[in-house]
Amino acid sequence: MCIFSQPVVSVTNTNIFARMLADGWQHIVYQMDFESAKDNAIILPLPVTLAVTETESLEFISLQDYGNFFEDLRKGFPRAVPKSLRSDSLKSSKHPTESKIVVHEVGDFVASFVPSQADFERLDEQFRIPKESWDQIPKYSDYGFAVFQLSKRSGKPHPMAFKFHSRLNTGDKSSQIFFPTVHIHDGEVHQHEHFDHSLFLQSPVFDAAVGDYNVNSKLVADDTTGYVRSKWNAESFCDIDSTLGIIEPHGLVHLKTMKGDLKNDDILVSLTFDEAEEVSSNSDKNLPKPDLASSAGIAGAAGMAWFFDRRSRLINEKKKRVQDNN
Repeated sequence: MCIFSQPVVSVTNTNIFARMLADGWQHIVYQMDFESAKDNAIILPLPVTLAVTETESLEFISLQDYGNFFEDLRKGFPRAVPKSLRSDSLKSSKHPTESKIVVHEVGDFVASFVPSQADFERLDEQFRIPKESWDQIPKYSDYGFAVFQLSKRSGKPHPMAFKFHSRLNTGDKSSQIFFPTVHIHDGEVHQHEHFDHSLFLQSPVFDAAVGDYNVNSKLVADDTTGYVRSKWNAESFCDIDSTLGIIEPHGLVHLKTMKGDLKNDDILVSLTFDEAEEVSSNSDKNLPKPDLASSAGIAGAAGMAWFFDRRSRLINEKKKRVQDNN
């Protein structure tokens, strides 16, 4: 789910895609079903590289012509049973008459990049979050924010997409992929929230780590990554041209499902498999864990060399144990 500027009645079936690029940028695609009693906007906090600029830290991408982005991603997991998805369509929204910050027409959305919390004062009041709410999440004090004004009060808008220059992309094994999953749906920051999320990612490190696709009757996570790998490369089940560069055609897609009451936090997916730990505070022992294995979105040459060397050692050790047992 995400942060709404006004209270919402319901939010379900949240899908997020993420892919890290070698040049320091990260793609995010976001979609959900929602119902709101008032005109509303979605706010996605982002760990942008400092110093932040309104025109150079984030680039919006319109997926208006690819509303089935996530439906197609699910086709890569043929044993999955897709949820029934509505085909609500949205009319084009209009610019506010007196916008104080740069706005962009992004398909059916009016979207803005807000470089800092202080810059929310430049947005219409109805699309702001109270300062008291931000004070409860101090880690966002130096974040930037992607804001999408919704043109309807209910339905399933087409996917929201953009790329941002990420401070978490270090080019080595300390890189982290960021999923914006903190919930604020009523102006309050609750310690725990109900999650109904499907997280999709692409990563060459993940591709190198996983085994064969498991054709069991249910989706089975790979032992190394903790994610379910797609059966085929993305070009086999996605309209690559319509993704406008977001999807790597020759890479696999990896899926994690998160459902239930969990710690209200963002998800960071890190590079180091052998130091697996949940980076977010979803590791609360009293709650169901999302079972997030540490992993990576992008690795530099040194990181890739480290990864393949370690994988080779593990394979050799396994072979030796088999020989010893025989």
